[in-house]
Amino acid sequence: MAARRNRSRAETKGSRATATPRRRILIVDDAEGIRTYLAHLLEAKGYDVDTAEDGRAALALLEGGAAPDAILLDIMMPGIDGIETLRRIRQFNLDLPVVMLSVIGRASSIVESMQLGAVDYLNKPFEEEDLDFALAAIFEHADRHAKANAEVSDVADPENVAWSSDAMREIKEVLEQVADTDVTVLIQGESGCGKEIVARAVHQWSARRNKKFVKVNCAALPEELLESELFGYEKGAFTGANSRKPGRFEIAHKGTVFLDEIGEMSPGLQAKMLQVLQDREFTRLGGNKDIKVDVRVVCATHRSLLEMVEDGDFREDLYFRLNVVNIAIPPLRERREEIEGLCESFLARYSARYRRPPHTLSLEVLQAFERYDFPGNIRELENMIKRIVVLESEISILADLERKKVGEIAGRSALQTLLEEIEETAGDIPLREVGRKMALQVERETIERILMRTSWNRKQAAKLLNVSYKTLLQKIRECGLQAE
Repeated sequence: MAARRNRSRAETKGSRATATPRRRILIVDDAEGIRTYLAHLLEAKGYDVDTAEDGRAALALLEGGAAPDAILLDIMMPGIDGIETLRRIRQFNLDLPVVMLSVIGRASSIVESMQLGAVDYLNKPFEEEDLDFALAAIFEHADRHAKANAEVSDVADPENVAWSSDAMREIKEVLEQVADTDVTVLIQGESGCGKEIVARAVHQWSARRNKKFVKVNCAALPEELLESELFGYEKGAFTGANSRKPGRFEIAHKGTVFLDEIGEMSPGLQAKMLQVLQDREFTRLGGNKDIKVDVRVVCATHRSLLEMVEDGDFREDLYFRLNVVNIAIPPLRERREEIEGLCESFLARYSARYRRPPHTLSLEVLQAFERYDFPGNIRELENMIKRIVVLESEISILADLERKKVGEIAGRSALQTLLEEIEETAGDIPLREVGRKMALQVERETIERILMRTSWNRKQAAKLLNVSYKTLLQKIRECGLQAE
């Protein structure tokens, strides 16, 4: 690795000042001095920079919608170390380039990092040219990959297929009427049904299409971090705020902000959001200067905001500000005519991405998909196709679908058996015991259905069930439920 750098160091020096502008880099390091040094260095080279003091903060940023082009990740950190952080990043993003940083260059750490998909490894202290070379290699590869993807047929874009059903064509007609206005759009629907596709369509079909589309996941960030992400902060606003940072609303000026899972926003932030929608201005954390922005706001949620308003969990005035145009997306099981086209688009996309030979789904799989309800909607279908492409086999998917089918039948049979048992022993079982048994069975089936809908995301399932995460884990154990 060092020899490779030495051979190319002369070329790197010559191009050091011409780093591709507007690339965004996330620096993850528990040492404040190193974060500050790297941030100033990279900003001077024309990069946008985000920082995180540990792995947990970095993961929260990524899950909240932060989209860096590369990550500089320290290995030795308290709490979640760099190796574990990289492992978790790879669970939801296989392609994000990560460069590992460490004072101790242990062979075992280097090997494990590379096995988890790190693209490079720099020992501290490293030369400026080493960092330049690592980033130049990353972005050269990214540009080649983007060019190759652009050559893939439009069939590889599920957004072109998602409008093929009657229900989605009706939604498209509404969006085309409001796209060039500045009205706020509220998108509602189950998890994975395509809310982000609709949000991006609002942006692409508007006069703002050449400006930024900025996504923020309100459910993935704690309140204090979400506020700083949305509105930015001034230097010294809190510990670790070593320089001024613009918020997502500033970054999206003249463009569109997509607030995913708006129903998870805290009451305090709801009040500030109402001010932004009314006055089109806000102040950064730690600041006293009003910042005016021109943004289109699109929101999405899988929850009923009207019910939340009635329960006192969501501000009524904010709800009416958001609910100017309401788009309700039906689940995939009610748009079955899209399934075959989505399969073709995902097959083309992931065959190109993973360099696998083109694959045509068997009639058996297509028929199994037609019978399946897809509680996880388009996202679940996408993951199934990705698995077929990577493994170059349909066997595991067919087996999973069969197990789920058997599980549904078994669930119905369990309830029927319980009813028959109660009928046979009428008068012998106290009414309270009858109610307890029925409640347990219904509770088990409800938990299992919600876990399937969220692809076994326990945190999200706990929110949907309105119980604590700890309570849900206990219930899962009591019911004997297991992820497939």
